[in-house]
Amino acid sequence: MQPKRQYYFSLAMLGCLFFIFGLVSWVNSILVPYFKVACELTSGVETYLVTFAFYIAYLVMTVPASFLLRRVGYKRGTLIGLWIMAAGALLFWPAALTRTYGLFLTALFTIGTALAILQSVANPFVTIIGPHESAAKRISMMGICNKLAGIIAPLLFAFLVIRPEDKQIMESIEQGLLSGEALQEALNEMIRGVIVPYVVLAILLFLFGILFYKSPIQDINPDKDNRTTGSQNDRKSIWSYPYLILGVAALFAHLGSQQISVSTIIGYAQGMGMSLDAAQIFPSCTLGCILLGYLGGVILIPRYISQQQSLVICTIAGLVLSTLVLILPPRASIWSLVLLGVPNSLIYAGIWPLAIRGLGRFTSLGSSLLVMALCGNAVLSLLYGLISDHMSLQASYWLLIPCFVYMIFYAIYGYKIEKW
Repeated sequence: MQPKRQYYFSLAMLGCLFFIFGLVSWVNSILVPYFKVACELTSGVETYLVTFAFYIAYLVMTVPASFLLRRVGYKRGTLIGLWIMAAGALLFWPAALTRTYGLFLTALFTIGTALAILQSVANPFVTIIGPHESAAKRISMMGICNKLAGIIAPLLFAFLVIRPEDKQIMESIEQGLLSGEALQEALNEMIRGVIVPYVVLAILLFLFGILFYKSPIQDINPDKDNRTTGSQNDRKSIWSYPYLILGVAALFAHLGSQQISVSTIIGYAQGMGMSLDAAQIFPSCTLGCILLGYLGGVILIPRYISQQQSLVICTIAGLVLSTLVLILPPRASIWSLVLLGVPNSLIYAGIWPLAIRGLGRFTSLGSSLLVMALCGNAVLSLLYGLISDHMSLQASYWLLIPCFVYMIFYAIYGYKIEKW
């Protein structure tokens, strides 16, 4: 392939990877209320273990993933990651047959482990494959693929898994019409609806892994491709880059707050009296807003606005909308939660290139630390569940406020800090 054709082919393959990320990640928003019924969960903490098990893998497995990638290379690492994800999807089969919540959580942790490997591949690739000043634009393009999958995933899951008879079971449980052995048999039948979709997903992941590995995409070495000169080489460790460490914290706050806005919105709508059938549209609406924001980023960055300026605007807008979620009447506040998708769209694309710049031989490790920040999805979602057990669902969204305040600090000042 010619270099330009190979560049676009590489972007297309990476776009497929980000589509997969979105497909397996954003379906959690509907797995939460689905497992709450099917596995008879009773508390907010127990319910949001779905997102915790999935995203805590980023904290536990990302550094080991970076060592794996150094040993086997990025292309082979992608193959391994996709096959691990396929294994996690297959675990849904025995988990559904036994209706064992712990086994479902193990499956989700396995998928999260695979994503820790794949994110460590994809993000540095997208950042260094072209000019630094347009990195946010390329990340926005990948974000479109990710969030497009995120819009499809909850609706596809609801269509394939939640059958008309399952909706009747949920309604009967809500009305207290099922109990004892009849309830258990109904729930066993309901949970088995996940088997076929996840087995098919496992087969597709296995085949795409082979396709990616056999493709002409060139392997990368971010540590060599991002060499620095001058005083940067005098830094002895990754902790000598304050703007990176502060960026990891900013990404943690962003990803956790974004996950809260998506994964809790169905439960919030149900708390207002909506049925699951009516509420399941809201995650897709939120991700649709994120998609619109990404399209804006592709058009505006860097031609009309810098990635740092877009980060400032988006973080301030996020703080305003988070405040409205708390103070508006519930029916109106849910649309503020949906609209949070627009500013959330470009925050990730703004933080990543500002935090990863100029790391030289520490680029792979720096990327791993940034990927570890995805555990914010786990920690803050579980914290929201804990708070919601003691406060109203609406009042629990106060957790978004400190997250956006810190992101504003990083967007305006934190990214400039070169030395402690």
